[in-house]
Amino acid sequence: MNDAQLTGGLEAMLFAHAEPVETERLADALRLDPERTEQLLQRLQQRYDEEESGLALLRFDGGRWQMTTRPYYGELVKRILDTRRNAPLSPAALEVLAVIAYNQPVSRSFIEQVRGVDSSSTVTKLLEKGLIEEAGRLDLPGKPVAFQVTDNFLRVFGLGSLRDLPPLHDEEGMDAAAPPEQQPEGAAEQLEWE
Repeated sequence: MNDAQLTGGLEAMLFAHAEPVETERLADALRLDPERTEQLLQRLQQRYDEEESGLALLRFDGGRWQMTTRPYYGELVKRILDTRRNAPLSPAALEVLAVIAYNQPVSRSFIEQVRGVDSSSTVTKLLEKGLIEEAGRLDLPGKPVAFQVTDNFLRVFGLGSLRDLPPLHDEEGMDAAAPPEQQPEGAAEQLEWE
């Protein structure tokens, strides 16, 4: 097969698979080495970006790839799929997702402690939507279930990994909770009681 046929094969497999798939698995199917397959995937990703295609190729941690629609066209996709029946995420759901994404794995009690309210129904709804999943049990009294975000969460929010989340604090500003040796010069004096 030539490069165009190999790229077409990658597109077909990624489209049909609909979930993130490892480079090695794609390479096996094409009977190519993983490095060559990675090059073809990167070229395909670049082509989609340069053409401002309605499709995007996301690369996740662990060398996994997924074909998705570009978020810019989300409203059009919603219209054709008639997803109006699916209610948008509530502010409570977004809060719970943020707590989990920035602190995972976390227990339900940790989420409730951060939010200050019962979050059981919100956690259940996010599990049903496939945005979070159980991540085992924590080594704490009672062995509570831990939760983490899913690849579906990353896809829905257009992220390649959790490192793409926006920072929680202004990185240039000082963190009052940081030890004095990690704060900018003069900051320790500003925080002392007079």
